[in-house]
Amino acid sequence: MAVASTSTVTVPPVVPGVGNNIIINPLQRGNLLLDCIRNVGKEFGDIIADYQVGRTTGVLFLSLKYHRLHPEYIHIRVEKLGHSYSLRILLILCDITEHRDPIRELTKICLINNITVIVAFSLVSLFSSLPCLRNITFVRFDEAGHYLATLKQFEHKPPDMIKERVDKDYNSILRTALTSVSKVNKTDVETLRTSFGSFANVAKATPDQLRNLPGFGQVKVKNIKNAFDKPIRNNATRTILSVAPQTLDTHDDNNEVSSVVAVAVSTSTKLKEKEEVALLSERSRSREPSPIWEIELDLDGPGSAIAGVSPRMTPFDIELDLN
Repeated sequence: MAVASTSTVTVPPVVPGVGNNIIINPLQRGNLLLDCIRNVGKEFGDIIADYQVGRTTGVLFLSLKYHRLHPEYIHIRVEKLGHSYSLRILLILCDITEHRDPIRELTKICLINNITVIVAFSLVSLFSSLPCLRNITFVRFDEAGHYLATLKQFEHKPPDMIKERVDKDYNSILRTALTSVSKVNKTDVETLRTSFGSFANVAKATPDQLRNLPGFGQVKVKNIKNAFDKPIRNNATRTILSVAPQTLDTHDDNNEVSSVVAVAVSTSTKLKEKEEVALLSERSRSREPSPIWEIELDLDGPGSAIAGVSPRMTPFDIELDLN
């Protein structure tokens, strides 16, 4: 007599979070992403999200390969997540080659539900197009693990930590302003500062004075003078400025801006109409008739052909004995 053996499934213990570690949903046990979360502590806890990287920040993890097989999964998780966290993040692992449409679809879902999207690209998706690497399995969760660790590390950091640090002294501001000009480097800025003394004197310098400085050629001098002297205008501003004097004389001060804008809009509309008419006229041009081929025969009359073309074949009289 055979006795069937029954095995009891042990439920993993749920440890409450203490605030210093990333809290992981027990359903994420066995996920290879856990091995790529470094430099921060990890513990399992009873949470709604997959990863809790802060008291008010929850992260849902989704692989595009899994999403392609189970597209309903993310809808269930988002509905269950609700408004449990102030900052809700969807961490997408891009592990397929055709990823544009799925990411676009997931982005629409996140926009509707006020969820932030972070996309982590795996080495498999980057190198799967190479034939020699198709059968190789990479550790593909490094970038996603780095995002989770960074979110936890910067949980209590001020926003200034990720902002660009700009010095407040005069020389630093002068260096930042002048290096924004093409071809001008920090050495050139130091040369300009020692030669002219101030930003105003650099702006008033003549091209001959700039050419006499070491390291300043024609191109660099031209870029500097254009930065200070050339007006910042484009086609739209030229159109508004050209039509503005015609309207400002006939309107009061309160209607000046609206009249200029109206004329500019009407001018742009007329330009678009002209372009559309030109495009339609170009499309409506009749195509030249094709030349007459010798094989085009008029079969209305026996033995007749198109004028100027002799028939190449004559009809045959075939008598069939049907008896």
